[in-house]
Amino acid sequence: THEELCRFIARESESVVVSVGYRLAPEHKYPAAYEDCLSATQHFLQHLQHYGVDPARVTVCGDSAGGNLAAAVSQTLAGSSHLPRLRAQILIYPGLQALDFNLPSYQQNRGVPLLFRERAAFYMLQYLNGNATKLEEVLEGSHIPIDIKLKYKKWVSPD
Repeated sequence: THEELCRFIARESESVVVSVGYRLAPEHKYPAAYEDCLSATQHFLQHLQHYGVDPARVTVCGDSAGGNLAAAVSQTLAGSSHLPRLRAQILIYPGLQALDFNLPSYQQNRGVPLLFRERAAFYMLQYLNGNATKLEEVLEGSHIPIDIKLKYKKWVSPD
């Protein structure tokens, strides 16, 4: 689904683009997709010479769930001393938090197609455990214990 976009990015940026196919939810639950992306990225970084790629120019990118995966891979590899450092990460409407689906961005975009607020929460549940029976609790925000909400309030709040 992304081949044309990847070709465009490669052509316009004069870059090598490696598009990673990863196992999808709900058939393959977390952490399958993350493990696939991490493994592919590590393999690529270990074999850059084979592909003729400058180690200083490697960037990871993803949209939606792929944005989440790109961020997770970047964080994992940030402390790695045996692999080249990533130059950057490009995150296009990434799913980065599932603590609060009532933040302003979700409220402001709740009716914007394609990824409605309810659909975002549904897919997050599918990704995590393949079970969306707790969708209402997630949308209300009652799925997170108060101590966890308080702990992460600095990073996940309307403020």
